[in-house]
Amino acid sequence: MTTHTLPDTIHSETEFSRLLATATRKETPCGQGKLVWRIWGQGGIPVVLLHGGSGSWAHWVRNIGPLIKAGYSVYAPDLPGFGESDIAPDNFDADGQAGWVAQGIGQLLGRASYDLVGFSFGSMVATFIAVQSPAQVSRLVVIGAPALTDVPGPRPHLRNWRGLDSATERYQAHKHNLRSLMLARDESVHDDIIAQYARDAENDRIPQRRLFTTDIMRQTLPDVRCPVWGIWGAEDALYQGCEATIVPALSGAPLFQGLTRIPSAGHWVQYEAATLFNRHLLAILDTNRQSRE
Repeated sequence: MTTHTLPDTIHSETEFSRLLATATRKETPCGQGKLVWRIWGQGGIPVVLLHGGSGSWAHWVRNIGPLIKAGYSVYAPDLPGFGESDIAPDNFDADGQAGWVAQGIGQLLGRASYDLVGFSFGSMVATFIAVQSPAQVSRLVVIGAPALTDVPGPRPHLRNWRGLDSATERYQAHKHNLRSLMLARDESVHDDIIAQYARDAENDRIPQRRLFTTDIMRQTLPDVRCPVWGIWGAEDALYQGCEATIVPALSGAPLFQGLTRIPSAGHWVQYEAATLFNRHLLAILDTNRQSRE
């Protein structure tokens, strides 16, 4: 059996490892396995962050610190089948994951209300949870969400890294995919982020997610009873040429509040344009905050 390893590009502490070192790690059930959570901050209004496909809690590496500084408590799981979490039994797609994540939130937070933020695939999971738990989800923020239309959108060209024995070739494939799918600018791509992206991609155990190419988000949003916001990178590779589909689909939510598009940022907008993204997210979360504390 061939063991694949990435080039040793990280010799010093990274923003990922620094943040991970300050987290509290918790586990909740996922079938017979576990759902792994990282938690930061104590006593603030809870914010639950759900990462995107082929990702992990690390999709929020540049957003957790500002949330903590603003007085929020952050709960970021590795979704089932990603990172350190086990695969959800029976149904591993977003609709099958939502119940296990909601159960974990209940175990960690009891009946407390919380804000829910989902990125890409995590937006679908978050939307299902918002429908299942209307009394607890105070507001829903979706970022670069798929499944807003059943009309096929752009498909960025990705390189197949599986089966490549050369670590250098695999590294180059991951670098290409990161730039093509996730980020809009060459200067956003560097060794640390390539290495983290590669680790997460190679730990993705969820094949052929079926809902990604449907309009399940558009179908489900009308059942969401909390206020809903959208944040998108203006250069999101998954929406080039079909940006006009976003607002009509999000407007299906009865309490849709609006869409913010952040310039010069791609699909992973919360990483690539973190300062501006964090400003917008905190403005959303701070809405009527005093009345909730």
